Order: sequence, then C-alpha cells, then structure tokens
Amino acid sequence: MLNGLNHMTISVSDVSRSFDFYVNTLGFIPKAKWDEGAYLCLDNLWLCLSVGDVTPREDYTHYAFSIRGEDFDEYANHLKSAGVTEWKINKSEGKSIYFLDPDGHKLEIHDGDLDSRLNACIKYPYKNMEFF
Repeated sequence: MLNGLNHMTISVSDVSRSFDFYVNTLGFIPKAKWDEGAYLCLDNLWLCLSVGDVTPREDYTHYAFSIRGEDFDEYANHLKSAGVTEWKINKSEGKSIYFLDPDGHKLEIHDGDLDSRLNACIKYPYKNMEFF
C-alpha cells in the first residue's frame, strides 16, 4: 500500500543553474551533486534535478511548496526581488505566489494546507463538488 510521496525528479537543462536556484533562491538543502544531476531536500521532500530534455507544459500541472503564513510576505518579496517570472495570480484561499524555475517548471509557494482548502470549498464549492 502506498504511504506517501517518495521523491520528485525534475528535468533540467543546466544542473549548476538549477542547483543555484533551488538552493540559493528557494532554500533547499543540497545533499549531492554530479555532472548530470543533484539531490536536494526540503524538510521531508527529496528533490532530484536530472539533466534531460525539458519540455515546458501548457497545462496547470505545478509543484506547490508550503510556507508558514507569517513568513509568506517576506519570502514572496524575496522571490520577486530575485526576478522570478510569475505565471498566475492567486485566486484561491490562502496566500500563494506562482512562479517559474529557470527551465520553466511551474512552482507555487502556498501558506495553506488541504484542510484550509477544503474548509474554503465547503463555503464556496466548485461546480458539482463532492466531499468524502
């Protein structure tokens, strides 16, 4: 039986550039780096950067990282001053900033969690929404 997310692997075109972004801009902890990749972590999240062909997606697929509400504004300002490209404006509960990494992967920083999202959806459900 599955019990959680093991790791995420993201294709990158330049390991050094992405390593710098994820470590120095986002604050991931480096664990290993080699010519074709790197292992980073953020709390219990294991992220692998792996050199490969990068195909930007046009759909809504993105990776969201948690942040405490009291840290959000300062961190969002840090990202903006680092020159990240924002790809979406937040319209959901909680605070979010949606931005791109150096290869165009869609990322989000969000100060809520599943419970806060569900509570907001109970008040304002999406079309034909069911709760379990």
